Amino acid sequence: MIIEKKIALIGNPNSGKSTLFNLLTGLNQKTANFPGVTVEKKTGVFQIPAQNGDSLQIEVTDLPGTYSIYPQSPDEEIPLSVLFDKNNSQHPACTILVADASNLKRSLFLCTQIIDLKIPVILALNMMDLVKAKGISINTEKLQEELGIPVVSMNALKNQGVDKLKELLLSDVLLKKQGFIDIQEVAGPLLQKASVELGLEDPYIAFQTLVNLGFAKLSGVEQSRIQLFMERNPIKTDSLQAKETLRRYELISQLLTLCVRKPLEESRKNFTNKLDKLLIHKIWGYVFFFGILFMIFQAIFSWSAYPMAFFQEIFGRVGEMINESMPEGVLRDLIVNGIMAGLGGIVIFIPQIALLFMFITLMEDTGYMSRGSFLMDKLMRRFGLNGKSVIPLMSGAACAVPAIMSARTIQNKKERLITILVTPLISCSARIPVYTLIISLVIPSKSIYGINLQGLVLMLLYLLGFIAALGSAWLMNFLIKAKEKSYFVMEMPIYRIPQMRNVIFAMVDKVKIFLFDAGKIIISISIILWVLSTYGPEKKFTEITQRFQTESMHVNKKESQELKKRMRAEKLEASYAGIIGKSIEPLIRPMGFDWKIGIALVTSFAAREVFVGTMSTIYSIGQEDTGISGIRDKMLNEKNPKTGQPLFTLAMGISLMLFYAFAMQCMSTVAVVYRETGGWKWPLIQILYMSGLAYAISTLTFQLLK
Repeated sequence: MIIEKKIALIGNPNSGKSTLFNLLTGLNQKTANFPGVTVEKKTGVFQIPAQNGDSLQIEVTDLPGTYSIYPQSPDEEIPLSVLFDKNNSQHPACTILVADASNLKRSLFLCTQIIDLKIPVILALNMMDLVKAKGISINTEKLQEELGIPVVSMNALKNQGVDKLKELLLSDVLLKKQGFIDIQEVAGPLLQKASVELGLEDPYIAFQTLVNLGFAKLSGVEQSRIQLFMERNPIKTDSLQAKETLRRYELISQLLTLCVRKPLEESRKNFTNKLDKLLIHKIWGYVFFFGILFMIFQAIFSWSAYPMAFFQEIFGRVGEMINESMPEGVLRDLIVNGIMAGLGGIVIFIPQIALLFMFITLMEDTGYMSRGSFLMDKLMRRFGLNGKSVIPLMSGAACAVPAIMSARTIQNKKERLITILVTPLISCSARIPVYTLIISLVIPSKSIYGINLQGLVLMLLYLLGFIAALGSAWLMNFLIKAKEKSYFVMEMPIYRIPQMRNVIFAMVDKVKIFLFDAGKIIISISIILWVLSTYGPEKKFTEITQRFQTESMHVNKKESQELKKRMRAEKLEASYAGIIGKSIEPLIRPMGFDWKIGIALVTSFAAREVFVGTMSTIYSIGQEDTGISGIRDKMLNEKNPKTGQPLFTLAMGISLMLFYAFAMQCMSTVAVVYRETGGWKWPLIQILYMSGLAYAISTLTFQLLK
């Protein structure tokens, strides 16, 4: 028989909580958002065989890292709501508090608060190898006796102590009858009055209800009753919280005196302190930080090239096989140009996503991520961001999709939102085919003083994106109102060797999120775009088909192929996508664009690089010259029907590049922003402000340069 049990992992950031979660659950994990919020929730299951032949199946929830049950951010609100509310679907039968044993005092603060909430808890003293290396001695038996809860020593990185932890989970973890502190001494007689009037029998529950009123997940009636009580009995919640904190730490210090022995030379310099003198130095720290980022993004571009080419080739071959094996018709066209094209647009991003999160996890596990965020905080804060925003902004040069996903590390909700909204302004790799094509059309291939003009323009486009992102963030900092205080608290963990198990799990998890969440939206929109480009008014399509069938009766095989290309181009113009292009031509004409570019603007919403393929189709380029050079030659020969002059002038080319530099032409990014913000409000605002910015700058540029 399988017996089910629900537990929760909780602990301070950098305590090894995620390592233990991965060790217990393996790949039996699911990632979602907590109900009602966009904070990521990781749950997993594992089984423990019992001696009587039964099996205990445990569902474990990895709660966001926190230092106490006094929340300072949306992430820290989650542990309070899960532990405080017994009706919460994630409320555990037992809690495992993962503590950094080398910094036990800080972890015991949270542990003793959970004890006082009357929730069964096991204290897992993790990183015991560091305790030994520092010469610290912890009497676990004495600690267990004083706390009145099970205590287990472990090293999750080396799978030590996990079996003992599982043994404890097989038995019922008993509640400690007496709380760690006497909250009545802290809060006084008012607390007893609150317990009676509000019907809260437990004094500590009553205390937390009053102090955390703004965060407690209570019904409207209970909220109003509590607010009414507080109006009649003014309470200084900050003062109560401070009193409890001081009293709790006072008792914890006494406890540590009994249970922990530290070496006399605790102040000696260790490896971490020596390395920090260099890595967070006010000058050399920035040199190393940007050097590391430069190497990371060079690696992302270079290392992902081969697997991306491999995926592209695989999808190309699969498309050819489908073309050869299926009869010509709508179904084949839908599968090849709709579904396969959309699926290929998803899969091709996997190498970049996996590599980016591999490097992010390595930086986090080694302890360097905290240093980089600390260095950049002062600069980023001037623009309404914080130090943790630098990773999404820099990684946006590879792809905005994983960059936006990496913004989850930003605790402040407002700063996380601003980071998500401005990251797509950073020029990503998908813009490179567009930039390359247009630069080759309008910028001379020559050098001045040894500087290649085309390369200089490309660099300026990337620099422009970064400046635009910072400027937009600065403006949004004034426009977006938030009650949440902006602060930056960053723990400086010791440097340690990363665990490859964690790295692999992080890579797999992020790829799964992208494939199965954003992927569904991407494929759906790809099919819609295929329908718009393939179908049009029946009467017009029939007329085009009949006309070309009549013409093909009097031409040879080579001329017949040319006729087919012309027929496809005319059908594209007559399709619903073409109608959209024609309908928006008056709107885009001030930017210097015609209806053909209008179609490319519409279709490239799927992905910016689709612009090149769309222009190839519009200009009827055959397979023998579908590369960049073939498209360029055809576009160079395109004439303005009104003036007879070349259509792609310097003014129009720069206008088009600036439009793609600022516009939200990427449904993958929209899908991820929708997922990360939990609705359509912010994706729509993002589309409007970026498109408006792109239109204004593109129009102004064309009008000035023409």
